Amino acid sequence: DKNTTLRPTTTTLTKIHLPTETTVKFLKTAMTNTNQNIETVGFLAGKKINDAYIVTHLIIPKQTGTSEYCEALNEEEIDQIYIQHDLTYLGWIHTHPSQTAFLSAEDLHTQFQYQQLLPETIAIVCAPTHHQVRLLTDLNMAKSRPPELSFCMCLAMI
Repeated sequence: DKNTTLRPTTTTLTKIHLPTETTVKFLKTAMTNTNQNIETVGFLAGKKINDAYIVTHLIIPKQTGTSEYCEALNEEEIDQIYIQHDLTYLGWIHTHPSQTAFLSAEDLHTQFQYQQLLPETIAIVCAPTHHQVRLLTDLNMAKSRPPELSFCMCLAMI
């Protein structure tokens, strides 16, 4: 009988480089919706270069929204952008026009689903009226999500 030592596996996440102007560009694009108290969503896309992902595209899709919700429309068009430019989905960004910058329960579920596909996926929430921007990475999420989130059946089906 040989004794075997089991070691926990650790996953090293690949770094994501996000240009500082990305959030500023997004907030300028979202200004009309923000002034009407409507959320705006965008997607962060890029490529893996050497040992890091680089955000190269901010995709603002056709969308619908309210003061507490936004939804991208025409997913086929969004997919075509990814295919045409050979991009990887790296995260998402959205506004809370009249609230603070936090991830709602629905946002956490959305982020969890994205991180099942790519653990490095990031989420950014902007609260323009409160001058706040919050970035969520896998490391913060691991600390903030309850273990049962992966089994939760409360996912929004809209």
